[in-house]
Amino acid sequence: MFRSLIANPVGRCETMALVMSNLVQVNLTLNRMATQLSSSSGNPLRLVPRLFLTQPPKLRYSFSRRNAGLCRAAVLSRDEKNHLLLGVDKAHVDDVARILEQARTAADRWEVAHSAFLTPPVLNDALTAVRRLSDVGVLVSGGYAQAERCRLSVGHVETIEAGSLEGGNAGYPGAVAALSVSGNFMFESATHGDFLGSILGTGVTRDKVGDIIMQGEKGAQILVVPELVEFFCSSLVQVRNVAVQTSAIPLSALQVKAPRVDTFKSVEASLRVDALTSAGFRMSRSKLAELISSGEVRVNWKEVTKTSLTLKTGDVVSVRGKGRIQVGEIVMTKKGRYAVELTRYL
Repeated sequence: MFRSLIANPVGRCETMALVMSNLVQVNLTLNRMATQLSSSSGNPLRLVPRLFLTQPPKLRYSFSRRNAGLCRAAVLSRDEKNHLLLGVDKAHVDDVARILEQARTAADRWEVAHSAFLTPPVLNDALTAVRRLSDVGVLVSGGYAQAERCRLSVGHVETIEAGSLEGGNAGYPGAVAALSVSGNFMFESATHGDFLGSILGTGVTRDKVGDIIMQGEKGAQILVVPELVEFFCSSLVQVRNVAVQTSAIPLSALQVKAPRVDTFKSVEASLRVDALTSAGFRMSRSKLAELISSGEVRVNWKEVTKTSLTLKTGDVVSVRGKGRIQVGEIVMTKKGRYAVELTRYL
């Protein structure tokens, strides 16, 4: 039996647990027999040392595919969890902790697991935490390069690296599926909220749905978890008062418009968040300071509490109700000031 388990190592925790349970029962039976023999008068075996355990062993099933051909259920210790969750927003701790355990288990089984669709703030925190795990790879899977709501595909680093070569910008192969929701919206237009409302009206939760790409009068394209494709094809039949047809499409058929941006340069005395953000949104620094104090400003999806925070190339600053900017190339001028390239998403 053990040879067959090692030859076929995927998903054998339950079988191993059953084998060990049977061994324990055999052990108990042998113990009872030994006790009866040793207590019998004139028993020639009374001087023979007992070779059996008096109590069944306390087993901890902690097998991995690499060392025993089996899997294990990952349980993070309190200290390990605290270290991995360092810096994670309190509102995201439960979601990130769940992804960490999912990642550890998948890596030990040499499998790939996918999280639910995550919002950018949770995604950023989860990425930071998962990258602290050794031998664990992670890939962002959103269906297309600019996706906002994405899944995290986690597993052993070698498995994830192999999948990243095949999936490209879409993420890990098979992590995300695409649907076309088509109808005649020429006389009754529908918004992003209308499509989302119809999707949630089928009983599906928001974390099963990724981005919704609007297609004007034609309808929309939506990204979903693959296991719900057939359900949506039969259940999503109306948006507002317009009858729609929902069908599966390949990710290569997604029609994603390039975002409208305004790129310009600004020369500033410092790289403080209030200086660069006020330049990017063309507002006064005093007004921006008010927005920061009221919790309206985020850097890389984390709330900003100090106006003195220093920005760097690649940082994304979002202001509620106004959009976001991204910090590009930073060059020091001869006068000791900073020439910063800023891109504002319109």
